[in-house]
Amino acid sequence: MSPRTTAIRLGILAAGGALTALTAAGPAAALDDANNHPPVYKGRVTAKTGLLLRTAPTRGSKVIRTEPYGKVVTIFCKTTGDRVANNNRWYLLTDGTWAWGSAHYIANIGQVPRWC
Repeated sequence: MSPRTTAIRLGILAAGGALTALTAAGPAAALDDANNHPPVYKGRVTAKTGLLLRTAPTRGSKVIRTEPYGKVVTIFCKTTGDRVANNNRWYLLTDGTWAWGSAHYIANIGQVPRWC
């Protein structure tokens, strides 16, 4: 396993652990000081044939599920990974299972997601 793959997997584990900690601590711990809500980022799938969601932000990683064209998805954060049509941004989605989708095929709704 390459150092980059290890770093990506550690990042996923850290993000999942942070979300678990916030959930376990209760609603008060999950509040954002700025607006009393945790940040929520949304996007709409623009891939006409559906979006492949993967285990890592790489084109060669395992596909774990798909989302249909037009579906609104919840984005936890963004990172860099393999380029898809000259775009190296990937979003970590939290709908059902944690999975990575190429930002090239997800149009932001509202705020741009934070970095992982």
